[in-house]
Amino acid sequence: MTQSNPNPNQGPEYREEIHVQGTDLADRVKELIHEGNVRRIIIKQEGRTIAEFPLTIGVVGVVLAPALAAIGAIGALIAQCSIEVVRTERPSEPPLA
Repeated sequence: MTQSNPNPNQGPEYREEIHVQGTDLADRVKELIHEGNVRRIIIKQEGRTIAEFPLTIGVVGVVLAPALAAIGAIGALIAQCSIEVVRTERPSEPPLA
């Protein structure tokens, strides 16, 4: 059995994982959002998904404000976590640690 992309019309997905301290979580997520080629952000701690935020092309700051507030609260509660980033295109430079 083979796996197929559940959204074949959206093209390929590129995934990367970034490890951050909880206090830097909200700032790093804001940077990723501003990059523009991010489709989904998944916050994990010890391999378990804590939160998942799908991003679309038409998302603006007003819509993201509650999500960023939640991300800030999550960052205050955990010491270390990882951010799994799903992109629409391959990143041109290595991610910041």
